[in-house]
This record gives sequence, structure tokens and C-alpha cells, in this order.
Amino acid sequence: MRIGMALNYAGGFKETVAELADYENAGLDIVFVAEAYSFDAVSQMGYIAARTERVQIASGILPIYSRTPTLLAMTAAGMDYVSDGRFVLGLGASGPQVIEGFHGVPYTAPLGRTREVIEICRKVWRRERLTYEGRHYTLPLPPGQGTGLGKPLKLINHPVRPRVPIVIAAIGPKNVELTAELAEGWEPIFYVPEKAADVWGASLAAGKARRDEELGELDVIAQATLAIGDDVSGLLELGRPMAALYIGGMGAKGKNFYNDLARRYGYEKEAEQIQDLYLEGKKDEAAALVPMELLEKMSLVGSEGFVRDRIAAMKESGVTTINVAPIAGTHQERLKLIEKIKDLAA
Repeated sequence: MRIGMALNYAGGFKETVAELADYENAGLDIVFVAEAYSFDAVSQMGYIAARTERVQIASGILPIYSRTPTLLAMTAAGMDYVSDGRFVLGLGASGPQVIEGFHGVPYTAPLGRTREVIEICRKVWRRERLTYEGRHYTLPLPPGQGTGLGKPLKLINHPVRPRVPIVIAAIGPKNVELTAELAEGWEPIFYVPEKAADVWGASLAAGKARRDEELGELDVIAQATLAIGDDVSGLLELGRPMAALYIGGMGAKGKNFYNDLARRYGYEKEAEQIQDLYLEGKKDEAAALVPMELLEKMSLVGSEGFVRDRIAAMKESGVTTINVAPIAGTHQERLKLIEKIKDLAA
């Protein structure tokens, strides 16, 4: 199993990257850089590429709505070049609050757009003269749109690789099915290994049945908070605000993918109460209702034996990469956590 880590996108970025070489030496395999509505991820990933030598660099994620498919392909090819073939293109739909509120773009057809974005990106990387007739994207623009001067072009530079790995962040049944069919990797959120087969098994099987064998096995990337010790269980409480934000506040009633996931995990009552309280502005009360069982089972927080058992459960469920968030008081202690989890996962 590979070990990954997400970099914080808010504050202290240069300081964090200055320490990244240490994590690389400790065995970190891949680093994920988020893009919400803070600084863009691409400039930061380029900075990371210049400061590291071995670790893979992944966008975690670039929204499919805020850039054209061709620009996503150009960006991925450029990042792959400056990193000497270490880039992974993480894509996702984000959500309507960010896409329509911050970018001013209609949040429509996430499934169809994701498929077309992937197909266009791969045509660009193969340096094909770019023509595409999809439901959502047509290249060049068809007659009657624009000036009529658009030409089918191909990428000027030769990419380092003719296919940059694509990871899709997905949790909905149809999104996961599409990911298993088309992408090199899948990154769910709030991953509980014991529930994975019930929640996503049918979708994964349906997608893999149509999967091109050239894509290889699907890389399953699970996120988990990491702390190892006999007195660290209290650190699980740190996960409450974020879980409440996603389950309660990321979307509206009837339009919250994370709330839907909590319900599919069996927490229907808690999911409803958390959302009601969060949307009323009662964030602390909402956080208090996040089930401890959920916080525990999607974490790697506990004794060494507990963490070893959780890794085994992840591996049994199909996880191939663990994307950890190490919690410790000092940089050296966080480094030791990366070294330890690397050893346990091996």
C-alpha cells in the first residue's frame, strides 16, 4: 500500500512545503493539493515539483467546471513535465455552492461532463488533432457559434507521458461506476472499509466490467486521520467540525452528497439532525451529533494494534493508497508517524 498526505491549502504553505522533503525521505509516496476557493492548486503544485525529487504530486481536486477540458489537459501535461513524470490529475465535480457561487458557472451534468473531460484530456495527451463532438463540449466550436474561425489543433509540446493518471473524487453510485470504468484511481471521502462493499460494491463492479485493461487495476485512495499511541483517542474529537461541515453544511436540503453518504452508511437519523442544526447555524451542536463510531472507523487513531487492524480492514476492502493526515505536536513527531504507517502498511 502507498502512503499519501494532503497539504493544507490555507496558510503556512511555504513552511509546509519546506518540510515536505523530510516526508519524502520518510517514505511518503504521494502528496495531494486541494483547490477549494483559496489559492489555486496548480501554482502550488509547481512549487512542490521544484522542491521535491521522488514523491508523486496530485491535484486533490481540480474542479471540472472552472477550467476548459483542454486547459485541464494542458495543465496536467505541463505539471507532468516540470515534475519529470510525477503528476496525477485529480478531478471532481465539487458542488453547486462553490461552482455557481464562486465561479458563476451552472452546475449541470457532472457525470456527462466528467466523461467528456477525460476523453478530451487523453486525446490532447496523445497529440491528436483535437476534434470532439460531445453533448457538453464540441471542439472546435460548431458553425453558428463564435467567429467560425476555430481550427482543430494539437498540443505543440510532446508530453512526458501519453497518458497522465487520472483520479476521480466520487461518492455517488453513478459517479463511482464511471470512475471504475474510466479512471486510474478513485478517491472517496469518509471511507469506512466495513461499509464499502455494501455502499459502492455494485457500482465498482459495473464500472470495472467496462474498464479498458490498459488502465490497470483501480487505485483506491482512502483518507484517514493518523495518530498512534495508547492515549490518542481524544484526538478523534478534532474530526467532528469537518464531518459536521460536510454532512450538515455542504449543500442544501436534498442536495448534499455527503449527507446522502452518511445515510447510506446507516446514520439516517444523525444525518438529518446534523443537517438541520448546521443549517440553523448551530455548528457546535451539529458537530456533537457526529457518531463516534463513524469518526473511529474512518480513522487511524488509536493504539498500534488498532491501527494495524484498521490497515488490514482497508486492505481487505480494496484500498491501495492511504491518504493520511498525521496529528502530532511537532514536525519530527509527524515524520515518525509517516515512517510508522509506512512500516505497518508494508
